[in-house]
Amino acid sequence: MGVVIIDGSTVRAFVDDEPIFNKSADEQFAALDINGDGVLSRSELRKACESLRLIETHYGIDTVTPPEELTKLYNSIFDKFDCDHSGTVDPEEFRSELKKIMLAIADGLGSSPIQMAVEEDDQSFLKKAADLEASKIAQA
Repeated sequence: MGVVIIDGSTVRAFVDDEPIFNKSADEQFAALDINGDGVLSRSELRKACESLRLIETHYGIDTVTPPEELTKLYNSIFDKFDCDHSGTVDPEEFRSELKKIMLAIADGLGSSPIQMAVEEDDQSFLKKAADLEASKIAQA
């Protein structure tokens, strides 16, 4: 396990580096596209959200959320990603919404650095942002 330090500029630089950001988003998209049809269905995106367990926990403590409330929430997340209302999320829609999320995180962090514990095989976008910044520093 390691520790990385990031702030908003770290995240913003990752998003602004389009080739690297798009490659990372496309890799994540491919991992979520369980049936390999090139689009994310409502159930595929829901499985991804469920695996993160962000909704079912509060400060690391399991909470009970009624199933119908979870369904509403997951549907609203899917609807946000499905910009053209086609019933599926294509790679471009996924990249676009992911970019918005990452920029919101960057804005939230601002110039305040945070420490983040990461596993060596962590493939999160925040870890990738920290890795990109570290590689630029090493090249300088």
